Amino acid sequence: MKTRWWITPTILLSASMMVGEVAVAPPVSPPGSSAAGANQVSITISGDYRIITSNGLPNHATGAFPNAHNPNTIAAQQHYFRVTLKPTVAAQPTPYDLGRFGVALNGIPFEAAGNEFWNGNPYSGWQYEVLGGKINLGLDDNNAHVQPSGSYHYHGLPAGLITKLSGTGSGPKMILLGYAGDGFPIYNQYDHADPKDLKSPLKKLRPSFALKKGNRPGNPGGPYDGTFTQDFEYVPKSGDLDECNGRFGVTAEYPQGIYHYLITETFPYISRQFRGTPDPTFLMPGPPGGGFGFRGPPPGRGGPPPFRGPPPFPPGGPGGFPPPPGQ
Repeated sequence: MKTRWWITPTILLSASMMVGEVAVAPPVSPPGSSAAGANQVSITISGDYRIITSNGLPNHATGAFPNAHNPNTIAAQQHYFRVTLKPTVAAQPTPYDLGRFGVALNGIPFEAAGNEFWNGNPYSGWQYEVLGGKINLGLDDNNAHVQPSGSYHYHGLPAGLITKLSGTGSGPKMILLGYAGDGFPIYNQYDHADPKDLKSPLKKLRPSFALKKGNRPGNPGGPYDGTFTQDFEYVPKSGDLDECNGRFGVTAEYPQGIYHYLITETFPYISRQFRGTPDPTFLMPGPPGGGFGFRGPPPGRGGPPPFRGPPPFPPGGPGGFPPPPGQ
């Protein structure tokens, strides 16, 4: 059985889906377009997986690209992501280096880290922090920018998408933004004060990271000031979230409770580790000779089944999705 959500430039057609034993309606994101063109994304439930394909064009306004600090132009993509419907916590978190941590409901990837290193050397051990404020990478108001391939992607809270998903009413809202590569859901910065009580008030949760004290040893030297990702360290119980920037608790979509990530307003913004095992469809090349974007389990030693590649896109190329069933 397959359940499909279709977002086209003019209409959203949706069907309820099962989460555990509770049927919930998929979140409604009003269709829209950016200057690059109309957003198109399909979310299909097939067997034990959620399949997300998109043309990579956001459903909200973006900043100007190219710009003085990002020379790239947003272009249609052929994004294909697969996430398990039955995510499980791994014995140890899976480190994230580069690439796609997750995907938003509008089909735009979440990427925590950047590909900028001290002295341009990916082996220096010092990676510039994208949202650290020390380098300008041409981010727009959605904490997003564009890769040389034309792929628009988020590095932090996606303001435009949050506005689209917020609906009516004022005050804090806990919003399902998308899914991580390991299948666990990703929310914005608000969560329930009591993780076991859906009726408890919402509050802005705090990550559990802090700047290290003192100066960096050797090169590049200088104080730990947030310029580099390595300037930060995890301080257990100093905030509300764990080392993966998430926690267990109830949500409107998962009232029985589930582990979930939050995108926070301060470091690490998007988690730098997977609590579960990411699907191979989130792999992308890392620095030259440096392997892939995350270090997963060796082949044949756990993790999801190998990915043999996405099915071919329908005629018309990126965004040429077929009409909903019966149309």
